[in-house]
Amino acid sequence: MRIGIIGAGQIGGTLTRRLRTLGHEVHVANSKNPKTLASLAAETGAIPGWAAEMPDDADVVVVTIPMKSIPDLPDNLFARASDDLVVIDTCNYYPKERDGLIAEIEAGLPESCWVERQLGHPVIKAFNNIMASHLFERGKPTGAKNRISLPVAGDDERAKAVVMKLVDQLGFDAIDAGALDESWRQQPGTPVYTTDLDAQGVLRALSDASDKRPPAWTASSSRGASQPGAAPR
Repeated sequence: MRIGIIGAGQIGGTLTRRLRTLGHEVHVANSKNPKTLASLAAETGAIPGWAAEMPDDADVVVVTIPMKSIPDLPDNLFARASDDLVVIDTCNYYPKERDGLIAEIEAGLPESCWVERQLGHPVIKAFNNIMASHLFERGKPTGAKNRISLPVAGDDERAKAVVMKLVDQLGFDAIDAGALDESWRQQPGTPVYTTDLDAQGVLRALSDASDKRPPAWTASSSRGASQPGAAPR
């Protein structure tokens, strides 16, 4: 497949490397000039470009940038995209460490529902609950014992199936985590977050999750927190 990746940080860089190893055509963008991705391109064979170019002729686009930067993406990013384009959101809300206060998320809107509103395109939530180093190193063949499982949430069953197949190719069992409005079950602070569970463990963790965001993952005690992108685009 032709896969565009917006974001070349820990998860974006890891997915670039792993997806290229699997033989996918990967185009990658960061917040800077594509020339700054020369080293990653030389290492992996990925094609550097601008964020606005990532949806062009792509089968899948991965958005993996800080939540606070989502509103800074090009306007109408997916206006020319194919109706079949699958968009994966890996983003997590870190209000204290990085993102500041996003009022709608603090009020209970699931992170990926907020991202979907900002992008103006349906998204599938995946790859947000595993550490980048584990995503790179801990994949196992299909059917292997103690294979890590990853939850995948979204409303489009066809798109979800595409993402779940990618998860399997990368070496993990994909667990259908329900609709996008249930994706809060895999947000930071929930039992499935960075715990490397197997399939049964993921199902239990999703079931045990609370829809009340833990204080450690809210901006309530952050002084001078900003409020990026509160209005949907």
